[in-house]
Amino acid sequence: MKIHEYQAKELFRRYGIPIPAGEAAFGVEEAVQAAERIGRFPVVVKAQIHAGGRGKGGGVKLARSAEEVRQAAAAILGMTLVTPQTGPEGRRVGKVLVEEGLDIRKELYLGLVPDRASAQIVLMASEAGGMEIEEVAAADPEKILRVAVNPLLGLQGHHGRRLAYGLGLPPAAVKEFLALVQNLYRLFVETDAALLEINPLVLTAGDRLLALDAKVAFDDNALFRHPELARLRDPEEEHPLEVEASKHRLNYIALSGNIGNMVNGAGLAMATMDLIQQAGARPANFLDVGGGASAEMVEHGFRIILSDPSVKGILINIFGGILRCDTLARGVVEAARKTGIQVPVVVRMEGTNVEEGRRILAESGLNLITAVDLRDAARKVAELVR
Repeated sequence: MKIHEYQAKELFRRYGIPIPAGEAAFGVEEAVQAAERIGRFPVVVKAQIHAGGRGKGGGVKLARSAEEVRQAAAAILGMTLVTPQTGPEGRRVGKVLVEEGLDIRKELYLGLVPDRASAQIVLMASEAGGMEIEEVAAADPEKILRVAVNPLLGLQGHHGRRLAYGLGLPPAAVKEFLALVQNLYRLFVETDAALLEINPLVLTAGDRLLALDAKVAFDDNALFRHPELARLRDPEEEHPLEVEASKHRLNYIALSGNIGNMVNGAGLAMATMDLIQQAGARPANFLDVGGGASAEMVEHGFRIILSDPSVKGILINIFGGILRCDTLARGVVEAARKTGIQVPVVVRMEGTNVEEGRRILAESGLNLITAVDLRDAARKVAELVR
């Protein structure tokens, strides 16, 4: 789950991570009042959406007076902001962050991510702050410092010192940097974060360190432990079908193709999408109903897939283990009858109660096409769509 920059900075403030003075605003006059409370110009007006590259798209503006704040907020609020991370459709801006301007001496990058390969938490830092870290990694990988932390032992003093000296920080800023890294690590662990990124972390002319930007994402599977964080979710920043799927405990991600998928198991779903692509079509979604799905969940998944107008065919690929084939078949038949399906549906299933599942589908009277294996299923649905 992603949160907005202003929400991430509120978490930073609670954990003692230095941030610029600023306030979120949901209207033009609110933005002007926020700037006046800051009490000094210039200020920066920043669009709040779940995507990077906002400045390149016109979503970050410098204002040197209250009138310029009013103009900047009016231009940003309500705009459809297009960045490399939003896709061509862009995102509508409904809120801004008004922050004090800073006398910046240097821009740095600092981030934390879990490394599943080594089962450690990796801290990354770079002097190439302000740039997309992926671009830095591709063009100048030697500019990225990496320090791995064993989560059982926790962050040690030498971890922070390696980063501080590798970044070439002035002596006056090292102590503050070490405290900042310690607090960031604590925030990362205590909130079950999946990503924490400050880009840029700025060093001011007075050798102060402040998080000029903040990106935080949490592990969805751990949100039950953090109801206060779950309340920070902004459904307006997510695809409507993804929001609807989450209400029914379905793992759904909208894609740009025309073949809807329903699969049980993330690995099987990835393989299914690959085979659809190889067959000459494109997947319209990732939908994992999970191993313990009920007929009702299958029905909801079917309805969500059909809610996407770009879907011209559906491929159902189920390996019956915990989710039995007869349970799936009943859910599919019920959903097909309720939705009045108008697109071809190819079903491939194997496993527990497969013969009973096939009988239910065959006796349903619906136009459901069976496949002998996954490759056959992908080929059939691609041909039907063409």
